[in-house]
Amino acid sequence: AIRQGRLRFGRGTVHTRHDNALKLLRDVRQGAAFLNLPDMDFGLKDSAFVDFFGVPAATLLAPARMARSMHMTVQPVVALMRPDGRGYVVQFLPPWEDWPGTDEDEAATRRLNAWIEQQVMAHPAQYLWVHKRFKTRPPGEPSLYA
Repeated sequence: AIRQGRLRFGRGTVHTRHDNALKLLRDVRQGAAFLNLPDMDFGLKDSAFVDFFGVPAATLLAPARMARSMHMTVQPVVALMRPDGRGYVVQFLPPWEDWPGTDEDEAATRRLNAWIEQQVMAHPAQYLWVHKRFKTRPPGEPSLYA
């Protein structure tokens, strides 16, 4: 149902975290746009603990790696729910010319998280606070949701 809803407006592909990444890479090489929600907790695999609002958060390094290796243009997009709750206003912001730049993957990811924090602070009611952003904890640290 979610996949169908995301594809209802035309041609596109939904790649889930369980899909083979080669399909996604092929689509990007062929010029397809790629939307990523980088503030999701996907666990330890291919992640680093990068602060998000001062709390270590398992954060995928793949966006920085892909952008660098595939020479991708990274264009931030912000979707804000309309005040009446009927749809969204989508803002396509100017592409980042310096991301990931020469930063190591973790440093680039830190910059990405800082940018997301700025967006959340500008529109705190719009953030998906029910997502357990900190469910994966560094070794020895207790759950924040227990």
